Amino acid sequence: MKFEETGIEGAIVDLKPLDHLMSNAGLVRASAWDYERVTYDFKMETPMKNETYYLRVQGYAIEGDVDKRDAVIKLLTPLLGKHYYPHGIEYGDGEDFPENIVEKSNQILNRVKEQLEVYKNEQK
Repeated sequence: MKFEETGIEGAIVDLKPLDHLMSNAGLVRASAWDYERVTYDFKMETPMKNETYYLRVQGYAIEGDVDKRDAVIKLLTPLLGKHYYPHGIEYGDGEDFPENIVEKSNQILNRVKEQLEVYKNEQK
């Protein structure tokens, strides 16, 4: 599921403050090592066995190097996916997402947007 028009997609942010503001919103940068891309996840488990959802915000470096922590990142459209063991995460339109998971995701994305606005204002 894509979260369109959140005010996050297309935002351009230096990596260090981005890591900080994402962490403040509860999103963790995935440990996968990459020079050009970043992925931030918020894991949501349910009482149902093997039912796990991930709110994911991805971005890519438009300059600099992620590994050297001097990158400038452009954020992509946030996604909500359901994990299927052992296949991975599905984001497709055919997925059924519980209302409480979608609401929680929107709350988190609103926090991220607010933090992005603070960062932008500090840069002026």
